[in-house]
Amino acid sequence: MGRLKAMPSRLASMPARLASIGSGPDRLKRRDQNVHWRKWYKTARWKKLRMSVLERDLFTCCRCRRPFSDTSELVADHKTPHRGEEALFWDDLNLQCMCAPCHNTHKQREERSGETRV
Repeated sequence: MGRLKAMPSRLASMPARLASIGSGPDRLKRRDQNVHWRKWYKTARWKKLRMSVLERDLFTCCRCRRPFSDTSELVADHKTPHRGEEALFWDDLNLQCMCAPCHNTHKQREERSGETRV
């Protein structure tokens, strides 16, 4: 009877960007430390810009058209993904009001597939 060969590691075949931050409860913290532009979301400038976009769009999701009274349920979404480009990140014309469920399902799926819906 022949010997069994060792199974290759599945982690080796994962894209580097996924394997680099790993998993676990502090995964998001490590991601924020590794991606320089993530800190922009924590600035007073961003918070002011986000609120102005939500007000401009009347606290209504651009996708499902539902109005929201709780701003924690809304996201100031970049129409064109900025991918660290500072001018696109801060451009208010590149931002739209979107509810968290639409942003976290439909929009994320579109971005991962390479589609861009404006």
